[in-house]
Amino acid sequence: MRSRSKGQRRPGRRPVGPRSGAQRDDARHIGRLYGSIYRVVRQIPRGRVLTYGQVAELAGMPGAARVVGAAMRASVPELGLPWQRVVGKRSPDTARVNIHDPVGAAAQRALLEDEGVCFAENGAISLRQYGWLPGERPPRGAKSAAKTSPRKKTRAQKPGNRVRASAKKG
Repeated sequence: MRSRSKGQRRPGRRPVGPRSGAQRDDARHIGRLYGSIYRVVRQIPRGRVLTYGQVAELAGMPGAARVVGAAMRASVPELGLPWQRVVGKRSPDTARVNIHDPVGAAAQRALLEDEGVCFAENGAISLRQYGWLPGERPPRGAKSAAKTSPRKKTRAQKPGNRVRASAKKG
C-alpha cells in the first residue's frame, strides 16, 4: 500500500481547510438569497402574516418556498427578524404554524397572538383576515395589539368557522 505524503489527498475528496473559490461563491450566493428573503420578512407588519411561498415570490424566487424555510431556520436572533409572521399555506384562504417542534410552534403561536392574530379551533389562520401584501396598510390597531389582549370570540366569530344559513336570523 502506498503512503501519501503530507498535502496529498484522496481522489474525489474536497480539501480540508480554507474554502475553495467555488465554496466562497456558493456562500456569497446563499447570503444574497437569504438577504433578499430577510428584507421581505422585515416588511411584514405586526398582526399580519405571509406564507413561505409568498415570501419567496416577493423576494424574486417564485416556487422557492423551501429556500425560505431554510433561510428562516438559519436566521439568528441577532438579526431581529419577525420570523413568527411567516407561516405555511394550507389552502387558498388558510395558513398554519408550520414548525414541527412543539415548543417552537407554541412560541410562534404565542407571538402571533400577542400581535392580535386569532387562530381557529383547528389552528388555522385566516389569510383573508391576516394575510398581507406590500402596499396594504397595516390593520387598525396593529401597533397597539401587544398592549391590549384580543377579545375572546365566540365560535361563530372565529376565522374559519362558518355559520349555517339556517342558523342566521334575519
